[in-house]
Amino acid sequence: MENIVNFGEMQFNLPKNQSNVIKVIGVGGGGSNAVNHMYKKGIEGVDFVICNTDAQALNSSPVPIKIQLGASLTEGLGAGANPDVGMQSALESRDDIETMLGVKTKMVFITVGMGGGTGTGAAPIIAKIAKDMGLLTVAIVTTPFAFEGKTRNDQAQNGIKELREFVDSIIVINNNKLREVYGNLGFKSGFSKADEVLSTAAMGITNVITNHYTQNIDFRDANTVLANSGSAIMGSAKAEGVNRAQDAITKALDSPLLNDNKITGAKNVLLLIVSGINEITIDEIGEINDYIQSEAKTNVNIIMGVGEDVDLGDSIEVTIVATGFDKKQQSQISTIESKKIVYNLDDSSKVVKKETLVVPKKNTNNIDKPVNKEPKIVHQLDKDLTTPLTLFDITDVESTSSKNIIDKDEVSKEKGFLGNDFLDLLSDVKNELTLVNEVTENKTEE
Repeated sequence: MENIVNFGEMQFNLPKNQSNVIKVIGVGGGGSNAVNHMYKKGIEGVDFVICNTDAQALNSSPVPIKIQLGASLTEGLGAGANPDVGMQSALESRDDIETMLGVKTKMVFITVGMGGGTGTGAAPIIAKIAKDMGLLTVAIVTTPFAFEGKTRNDQAQNGIKELREFVDSIIVINNNKLREVYGNLGFKSGFSKADEVLSTAAMGITNVITNHYTQNIDFRDANTVLANSGSAIMGSAKAEGVNRAQDAITKALDSPLLNDNKITGAKNVLLLIVSGINEITIDEIGEINDYIQSEAKTNVNIIMGVGEDVDLGDSIEVTIVATGFDKKQQSQISTIESKKIVYNLDDSSKVVKKETLVVPKKNTNNIDKPVNKEPKIVHQLDKDLTTPLTLFDITDVESTSSKNIIDKDEVSKEKGFLGNDFLDLLSDVKNELTLVNEVTENKTEE
């Protein structure tokens, strides 16, 4: 039996007795694109839903269950990149959201491309409604590309901070990692790949729970690992050959989805191992489990599923979701803004020398007085590498977003570098540098 339900200005059939306990909800443009991608894959065992303020995007989607958010407020024209409009639109459509979630649902996945209006503003509202209904709620979100600008990145950070308050677990995928993995993609290809990666992450974690394998991971297992766990990290990889077990788990734990995070300190792990024609052996399973234990450096609780998929051929595929990190790690894992890198440039070379990164001397005359001034920026664009280009304290990585540090536009103007050249330079530099807070006594004397 089906119920005819009106959501916003749209009408569709809601199959009351055929609904699944897991719903995957795409919110906004990026989240909806990811769900469209998953739906076309023909994944079974979940209900797909898209929620958007943009009526045109909803009409063009093949997903059957759609909610037009804020039909009266936005008149189907979108949120205009304003998260407040997205939030108000979700509140306007609260009854529709509750009706959709009220049909047999036990678990909700929310996919969002953070930084815009609808997804950033509406996702926390939808998550809160789900949590208030007692549903296990997991968010999988992407952060903007660097070229999308500071405003969009700031909105993404604020949206993630708010969303964390209303979900059991959250997985954050940094779109800037895509360039490292897939190279300098075209504009449309870049966003398409971002949607695909978001979809892959969501599919990976839903497949862990919904697929029927020789040894299953069921909803209760998922609840053990994901409920009230905060930041989660996940990775997935395939490998073949004599060392396929070691190669697969190593690649999975070095996946771009982990955003440079490690599973050190994880207390719980969902692990799915799927083999193709050649069945996984007991020794290979032991090798994978041992590696996870060694990387976690804790007595981690591993909940494992094992199965077969002939489409894998001679390969195996490993998917891992790790949770249960302490508060300090939670903060580190949820940090989405790229760490700032400062360096000297000369006319003839793009070499970055770590020695040129200098922390300014302390003012011993005012050592007890707090300093509230902005960091001092010194531009030096000549061939002398003995004087630091930039002097500032970056011991607090998260606070650097508000500091006036040198960026690619400034260098492009003063140095004559093209934007792409600068980005190529950035990609050649490690994303993380550790600066000591004090120079050594010998350096001070120099």
